[in-house]
Amino acid sequence: MKNSLEKLQTLVINDFIKMTERIANGKTNILDLGLEEMTFYRGEIHMIKMAGDNPGIFISEMARKFNITRAVVAKTVGKLQQRGFLLKEEDPADRKRLRLFLTEKGKQAYILHNDYHQKFDRPLFAYIESLSQDNLRIIQEFLKHANKLIENHF
Repeated sequence: MKNSLEKLQTLVINDFIKMTERIANGKTNILDLGLEEMTFYRGEIHMIKMAGDNPGIFISEMARKFNITRAVVAKTVGKLQQRGFLLKEEDPADRKRLRLFLTEKGKQAYILHNDYHQKFDRPLFAYIESLSQDNLRIIQEFLKHANKLIENHF
């Protein structure tokens, strides 16, 4: 179980990544994870990550979290399903709703994406881990404001 300092470190890192992804998504970028069939647009790999982080997530939930339409999510999910990364299963409670899960190939992409961030973002993680709780709170407040500014500009 994470202590309060570790939780704050995670919040700060997530806010920073959210900010940089928003900036980076202003242009089309392709991420090559180094294996055959493991090349993705940013939106694709982040949908894989969200399905890996939230097994059984609904398309509507994913759309809300990414702040995009369900149609955009459904189209990308369809492509990822065709490529063998995602599975759609009926929700037992409401058969009209579909839940998203990673396939084995999707799990491999999820792990490779995590490894990619660990490799390239490790210096940031080490820096964040070296900061005091007070400094982390200041940085987190800054990032919240910066993210709000980015949302208002795009």
